[in-house]
Amino acid sequence: MTRIRLLAASLLTVFSVASCAAFKEAMTAHVDVVARAGSQELTVDRLAELMASSDIPLRPDAARTLAQLWINYQLLGHAGAHGDSLGTIEDAQRGMWNAFAQLSTRKYYDVISADWATIDSSAMEQAYNDGELLAAAHILLTKQPEGLSATANDSIRKEAELIADTVTSENFAAVARAVSQDPGSKERGGDYGVFPPGQMVPEFDAGIRSVPPGGITGIVETQYGYHIIRRHTWDEIKDQFAEAYASTAMARGDSLYFAGLEEAANVQVKGSAPRLVKAIAEDIDAYRNDRTVVASSRTIDLTAGRLAEWMAAFPPQSRMRANIIQAPDSLMPMFVMNIMRNEMLLRAADSAGVGADSVETQEIRQAFFNGVRGTMEALNLAPEQLDSAETVQAREQLAASRIEEYLDALMRNETQFISVPEQAAIVLRDKYEARLVTAGLDRALEKATTLRAATDSSAAAAAPSAVPMPTPDSTPQP
Repeated sequence: MTRIRLLAASLLTVFSVASCAAFKEAMTAHVDVVARAGSQELTVDRLAELMASSDIPLRPDAARTLAQLWINYQLLGHAGAHGDSLGTIEDAQRGMWNAFAQLSTRKYYDVISADWATIDSSAMEQAYNDGELLAAAHILLTKQPEGLSATANDSIRKEAELIADTVTSENFAAVARAVSQDPGSKERGGDYGVFPPGQMVPEFDAGIRSVPPGGITGIVETQYGYHIIRRHTWDEIKDQFAEAYASTAMARGDSLYFAGLEEAANVQVKGSAPRLVKAIAEDIDAYRNDRTVVASSRTIDLTAGRLAEWMAAFPPQSRMRANIIQAPDSLMPMFVMNIMRNEMLLRAADSAGVGADSVETQEIRQAFFNGVRGTMEALNLAPEQLDSAETVQAREQLAASRIEEYLDALMRNETQFISVPEQAAIVLRDKYEARLVTAGLDRALEKATTLRAATDSSAAAAAPSAVPMPTPDSTPQP
């Protein structure tokens, strides 16, 4: 699917326990702040203490990520203390919305694209002869770098002319393997296979078109050097051509479909999109409920909140958010348009009644239930693991204390990093109160910097000096 961006991670890897190295990497990418979750509060002093005691980089994004991690853990503990393991069908549907969306759009796309790659096999040879796709092999003698004498390149050209005068279809591949200076094709006898016009430099394409299938050019000069090009015959290339031609037809059908969809819906990306998209990438949670319109159409509007949901669904290893923050503003409308296509395709699939069947639905839901249960148990926060406390308030305190102990161990690299996946975090934030306190971030970071500097100074003072120091007995007297 060339245009569709399927954003959900594999069901087998939705819920996972990562290494401490993965945790440290996560600290460099995300953003969040000092916060409240359920009945618990992350104070400036506590956040500063956590950061100072670890080797997390002392940067705003790392502080925000740690605060967000704390929120996720505390919300999960709050749910466990209230006997909630996120085990309802509604929880699973909400948490796994992207998995259901991925399945629905894939199925619908398969239906609408079924005949896009249907081609008339009797017309393919003529399409090849007409150059709709090109296929060739070449021998290259590279030019000397600019600034060297022209006579050096004259000598190289004469050598290429001699090869062009003597090479044949029968020995072309062998000669290419022996003398061609193109490392990308030399071992294949100079073969480039099938490729679309425009993929090579214009002189190369023109050289191919200058001879019939099976023909060999004279010298074709490009910025890279002197080429002798052989155009493949139809019989030599027909199988590769058929596969490439079908892919081209598929891409053409895809392009026409989405262009038509966008035109019919009159999709308009707002001028504020670049700034807003980057702001969402920096702080997804701040925009989860934001109804600002990023792109509009006759059928649906894409809000900042919905865009935040799509962005959160990208797997962390894609580094999508970091890439967006660093990308030029000019690319942001294209990104928004891709998300808008997903939204329109999902709406079309829903209208057509295309979606997960009963077996697929059960598998997706079960993946959610199993993942939540596994994460809760790994953190010792499952409802039955908190039963030793008699009241809800006591269970909340027990869960909170376990989380703080776990975070202390994590900061010391004494335990594995356990992620609360986005699928669970969505549901937790819908069901329970969580609040970000942005004003505390700078203060926590400032305190963490001071604390770590003091710790580093103490460690340096306690370390033996590399320079011999005089003892009292050997100190010279005035």
